[in-house]
Amino acid sequence: MARTLPRTDVAIIGLGWTGAIMAYELTGAGLNVVALERGVWRDTATDFPPSWAPDELRYAIHLDLFQRPEQSTVTLRNKIGQTALPVRKFSSFLPGNGVGGAGVHWNGMTYRFLETDFKLRSHLTKRYGSKILPENMTIQDWPVSYQDLEPHYDRFEKLTGISGTAGNLDGKIQPGGNPFEGPRSSEYPTPANKQPLGSTLYGKAAQSLGYHPFPVPSANLSQTYTNPLGVAMGQCTYCGFCERFGCGNYSKASPQTCVLPALMLRKNFEARTNCNVTKINLDSTGKKATGVTYVDQAGETLMQPADMVLVCAFSFNCVHLLLLSGIGKPYDPKTNTGVVGRNYAYQCTSGVLVKLKDTILNPFISGGAIGVSVDDFNGDNFDHSGLGFVGGGVMSATQTGGRPIGQISYFPDDPKWGSGWKKATKENYQSVYALGIQGSVYSYRDAYLDLDPTYKDPYGSPLLRMTFDWHENELKMSAFVTKKLAGIGKAMGASRLAAYPRTAPYSVVPYQTTHNTGGAVMGDNPSNSVVNRYLQSWDVSNVFVFGASVFPQNAGYNPTGTVGATTYWALDAIKTKYLKNPGPMVPM
Repeated sequence: MARTLPRTDVAIIGLGWTGAIMAYELTGAGLNVVALERGVWRDTATDFPPSWAPDELRYAIHLDLFQRPEQSTVTLRNKIGQTALPVRKFSSFLPGNGVGGAGVHWNGMTYRFLETDFKLRSHLTKRYGSKILPENMTIQDWPVSYQDLEPHYDRFEKLTGISGTAGNLDGKIQPGGNPFEGPRSSEYPTPANKQPLGSTLYGKAAQSLGYHPFPVPSANLSQTYTNPLGVAMGQCTYCGFCERFGCGNYSKASPQTCVLPALMLRKNFEARTNCNVTKINLDSTGKKATGVTYVDQAGETLMQPADMVLVCAFSFNCVHLLLLSGIGKPYDPKTNTGVVGRNYAYQCTSGVLVKLKDTILNPFISGGAIGVSVDDFNGDNFDHSGLGFVGGGVMSATQTGGRPIGQISYFPDDPKWGSGWKKATKENYQSVYALGIQGSVYSYRDAYLDLDPTYKDPYGSPLLRMTFDWHENELKMSAFVTKKLAGIGKAMGASRLAAYPRTAPYSVVPYQTTHNTGGAVMGDNPSNSVVNRYLQSWDVSNVFVFGASVFPQNAGYNPTGTVGATTYWALDAIKTKYLKNPGPMVPM
């Protein structure tokens, strides 16, 4: 029998970006907060000291910082009717594990979604008519607007010290920034990073074609910075060890470098690591959460009573926990009813490889989000009439590193072994540059998450089943935008070029992106969403869900900036409305 612990005001599941922010703010409001993290404790000074040489084999290949399939995995099938099989090695996407979550090992790109991304269905149907949308596409407007979230984007950027150049200040287009972005209330907290050669050449080529290049909004800071919590951060040294690595220089924004140093000083906060939450407990009515059940490192089952439960885990884990806890009606694609698991979306990545003859790129002078982007073919920034698809993507040139195992690029006809491979390695290292696209993925009736009927996790619960494949809309979008990116590559003076648009079927084998969204989406009524506009469960009013699982579909950007903005948006409502009068904040 589970042992019951003393009650706390708030139980937080997961201590990454959203969990850390919520814990800091709610302890500041005087609440007692317990955070339960499935993985280990991670601290900058002890886990990522700059005196240690970053180990590519340990972190980038053996994936030391990531969730292990033996902890929990998902099953995958491409089509309804197929038998799903377990993912036995994470590769296509890499969920984080441990304190800080994916905020420890991300690259640091911190975009804001476009204004039209938040009113997607109404915008597209108004501009093009409803026939432009495929019949089985289930996109919907967000229940919040860009204007609602703008102050909260600003707050997250100031917390993390993002480096960039504004393109739209209070409605006035600014030189050097992104002219397609929504109006900003203030400049970025720190100036844009200085660009290495590769992204500089890319920006010049894009501009020569009439496009509008701008510096990638970067969590790899261009200068020292002290955030509003009083936490000091360092200047990026362009070491090239960002993605899949922790930053020992305190210069890449993460929960460790931005929030935890202040949070851990709070006496009304407790972090418990190596604790796996297996269920959110409900009272006899099923309308109120009484706390959570979890298994600690010793294998003991414990019950943590709490007045509020905040689900702050990775997107898959949030949906899985809601399904296991019976919160919200599971989605059924056959009847198109239910909400939990509905509108799962991924991100449609593609790329172009260019060889720049007689060029020395020095790829080791780099940072995860230091580069140049072009937004001319993102979202609905261009006319989709007659193209046969909707959506788009941001086209970027980021010089992320020059690591010897995984960051040397090869063309399809380069030798795969022997002396020819050695020759290609030597030639390509300094002259071959990879350009990339983060493309939108819109939601569909047959792309969803549910509980697998066969496979179980170590605690005897069904695994989460993922049903997903690329749709014709995304494949056409990828082909179109990749062709535009190849045009920039040619304008860079490429002597060789290879384009890689996304092709079907979806596979979990090659790494693509960890930008998994949806399954617990936010909406304006219980029939199309799991949570309301304040990320509060429609069914259990003292349960809130945070992170990318609440996105109704995925835009052509990295999600972290919008995760941060929606977190602060919901936090404001909790502090000003919910705590004064606990209960539903939006009438059903």
